[in-house]
Amino acid sequence: MSGLSLVLRAARAAFPAGVRQLRTGGLRSAYAKELFLGKLGKEEVFPYPEISNEELEEINQFVGPVEKFFNEEVDSKRIDQDAKIPPETLKGLKSLGLFGMQIPEEYGGLGLSNTMYARLGEIISLDGSVAVTLAAHQAIGLKGILIAGTDEQKAKYLPKLASGEHIAAFCLTEPGSGSDAASIQSRATMSEDGKSFLLNGSKVWISNGGLADIFTVFARTEAVDNDGTKKDKISAFIVERAFGGVTNGKPEDKLGIRGSNTCEVHFENTKVPVENVIGEVGGGFKVAMNILNSGRFSMGSASAGMIKKLIEMTAEYACTRKQFNKKLSDFGLIQEKFTLMAVKAYVMESMAYLTAGMMDRPGVPDCSVEAAMVKVFSSEGAWICVSEALQVLGGLGYMKDYPYERYLRDSRILLIFEGTNEILRMYIALTGMQYAGKILTGKIKEIKKGNVGMALEIFVNQFRDSMGRKVDLGLVGKDGVAHPSLEESGKKLEENIYYFGAAVEGLLRRFGKTIVDEQLVLKRVADVSINLYAMTAAISRASRSISIGLRNHDHEVLLTNIFCTEAYFKNNYVMAEIEKYAAENLDDSIKKVAQQVLEKRAYICSHPLERTF
Repeated sequence: MSGLSLVLRAARAAFPAGVRQLRTGGLRSAYAKELFLGKLGKEEVFPYPEISNEELEEINQFVGPVEKFFNEEVDSKRIDQDAKIPPETLKGLKSLGLFGMQIPEEYGGLGLSNTMYARLGEIISLDGSVAVTLAAHQAIGLKGILIAGTDEQKAKYLPKLASGEHIAAFCLTEPGSGSDAASIQSRATMSEDGKSFLLNGSKVWISNGGLADIFTVFARTEAVDNDGTKKDKISAFIVERAFGGVTNGKPEDKLGIRGSNTCEVHFENTKVPVENVIGEVGGGFKVAMNILNSGRFSMGSASAGMIKKLIEMTAEYACTRKQFNKKLSDFGLIQEKFTLMAVKAYVMESMAYLTAGMMDRPGVPDCSVEAAMVKVFSSEGAWICVSEALQVLGGLGYMKDYPYERYLRDSRILLIFEGTNEILRMYIALTGMQYAGKILTGKIKEIKKGNVGMALEIFVNQFRDSMGRKVDLGLVGKDGVAHPSLEESGKKLEENIYYFGAAVEGLLRRFGKTIVDEQLVLKRVADVSINLYAMTAAISRASRSISIGLRNHDHEVLLTNIFCTEAYFKNNYVMAEIEKYAAENLDDSIKKVAQQVLEKRAYICSHPLERTF
């Protein structure tokens, strides 16, 4: 058992049972989806999730040792240069129990809540290679066993995975299937005696592929459908390297996160027992999506942790470096960069812990859309902030003697893995619009059945919209849940949400099922919804901070008001773009340019020095 695990057990023994339950009320799980109907489910996000004093004390007891280890024992420059995490560093991570953060205590793990896991993620993110190694192991590598495994599978595999004696990897991507996960070609064929599968295929870009002892592998199998017909479906398997027939290629030489192990993994006639199927035969695609959906939220706290560290280092430089007889920190353009970094860090942190709190509620809440929103916002925010921090440093930031360029290289992967941001935007928009579409279809059916009240409600709403209605969703005002200091931001959020719902309804009427092919429209829908969730998280968090008197809560109000004002105007412009015949919409021109470029596979303009005479 790890030293940190012993500390945790001692701490928990001192607290009464049940103190780790978050104070977030009953189970609700559709806040983000309701936005697509123009509704603000304030009871789901207000008040901001809060943990007990006992759990806070518990968190603080293990934050210290982990911070100490990363500050004193993790040599990030060496890891980056050698493209390998030293054995002694891995040993230290294991001794702290960091390979079993979310594995239940009964299997030897730390049994952390999503909130506690997010808090540790802030610290671990200070080294990208270590963060990816740990995330590949538990956020995706062993997560299938955790969320869909049998009791026997958990008892057999989780204890050694929790201690780090065994390392896990997630094997989905193949040479011919990246974002299109359903197109994988690896195959598992049932043996004649029905006791095992023979697994054959190759996987690429597998984090921990060369280190792992246990693989969660996805492959095509022949499955019997409900009607008795046989179909080709994806199944998920727990595969041990010890089964034989498992080999891996050499580690990839990567741009960033260089110390993490990424390689091809090959399976050749690997014999996998039938009891190692995760879930049902043919149910692997759902398992894969559940694994990926459940882990994305932590990118928010991890990115915020990295940016907060960057702010510290960069501010020290800006406040001591002088140019033109003034400190850099006195120049407006430099101040703007620090405000941008502070705003981004605050908002992504607010989104991450709001989502973690929602996920920690009793039951199994579906926060997949919220988690995807956190991932998109945080990964892009981190990339922008690292670039701005490097810009403050100037030439110094570009040198390998300093960590800034490593942060830049490490953060670029955030926009690609765990679902590219393009794919996640489609997922966010289509999931939300499908949800709204079902509700709206139900209303239309009611009207056709002669429900006069429903028809009148829709008519009145449309009439009020045409007259420029005053939007009141109960966020601010006499009975509002947002603090009065945030009233203007609250009003902006309410207005944006209401008219976003109207815009979504208009798009569904206009495109119907063909909306799935309108990617430029869907991107805008996703961007507005992400902003709305981000505004919500910031207002909820800042309201709590003011109400309980947290230090520097006035600073939080500033950050929230800046973000909400900027997001409000961006949302209005984007919603104007998706109106039919909108002058702001350039989609046809964008598609035409792309078609002409891709047709020739080149930049096709004549060179400015060419002439025709």
